Amino acid sequence: MTELITAATEQTLQEFRTLHEIVRAAQKNLERNHWDYLIGGADTETAVVRNRAGVDSWVFRPRILNDVSQIQASTELLGTPLRIPVVLPPIGSVQVFDPLGGTGVARAAAEFGVLQILSSSCLPDFEEVAAEVPGPRIYQLYLMGDQGWMDDNISRAIEAGYTGFCLTADTQTYSRRERDLLKGFTPPSGRRPGNADFAHQARMTWDTVAHIKSDFDIPLVVKGVNVAEDARRCVELDVDVVYVSNHGGRQLDHTRSCIDALPEVVNAVDGRKPVVVDGGFLRGADVVKALCLGASAVGMGRLEGLAMAAGGSRALVQALEIIEREIHISMALLGADSLESLSPSMVEKTTPVIAPGVLSAFQLLSEDY
Repeated sequence: MTELITAATEQTLQEFRTLHEIVRAAQKNLERNHWDYLIGGADTETAVVRNRAGVDSWVFRPRILNDVSQIQASTELLGTPLRIPVVLPPIGSVQVFDPLGGTGVARAAAEFGVLQILSSSCLPDFEEVAAEVPGPRIYQLYLMGDQGWMDDNISRAIEAGYTGFCLTADTQTYSRRERDLLKGFTPPSGRRPGNADFAHQARMTWDTVAHIKSDFDIPLVVKGVNVAEDARRCVELDVDVVYVSNHGGRQLDHTRSCIDALPEVVNAVDGRKPVVVDGGFLRGADVVKALCLGASAVGMGRLEGLAMAAGGSRALVQALEIIEREIHISMALLGADSLESLSPSMVEKTTPVIAPGVLSAFQLLSEDY
């Protein structure tokens, strides 16, 4: 860990010009177990690859001769202003990428102006993060106790100032991640296939959602939605944000890419609730594609982890600044001056031209620059 602290401190002083440099620095700073934990997925890792293949398969249909001298890409989610339509998703054990863990991510989110979703599987705990970095934030809780335990945690999150609560619904058991199993590596969270801690998570149902909505005055996010039926059920139960995700390909293998599930969910929600999506989104152009397909905001979890490993909070702010520039450029060249002017007519599906992979968005990684 000392080596990681030293490397992160040195990299914080660096001005990253490209996302490629951030990814290179992350790989250099992380030891093998933590690198594999960040980039790996479940079983064959097909879902990881398909997420990226899905993003690459949507291409732009640009419009010309529109005034794009001023680009408006700011928005809001649950009443929180977002400088760009990006959220920082919950990452368990983020402290292995940078010693400040969730507090470091919170500082970057506050400095740049996006919304953090803090995982209950990272350090420091949610109350310490809230005390260190006050401000709007969503708390994501894995159910490691009964209903009384859950209720106590929600009440404490509200008392600590959290402005939203997130249930992750695609992790009712822990997946097999062969990168970890082959090396006998257990993540700092202690989770592994068959872990008894997931007994309460496995019992989570729609009744859990209904209970939270009836007993607590805090906006609720349900993360892990992939099909129209579940999206409609979320709306019926007045869930405040419908979050399309397959856990970055780290849970159920062989799922659809999240961007391909997005139109079905958006159509089912029909504008009644915000829809957030993550899964393979690593560039500003990727974000714009999701926005064209109806997303309200896009989660960029692996980029968050890569940036924190490259240089902590400062590197994450720089990554968000690069993403912002990429979003503005993509929108301008697409002929869209605002988020409202983006539409499904501006994208279509075709055959990807780049072999997909978890980091295939960074084609220059093997080049010597």
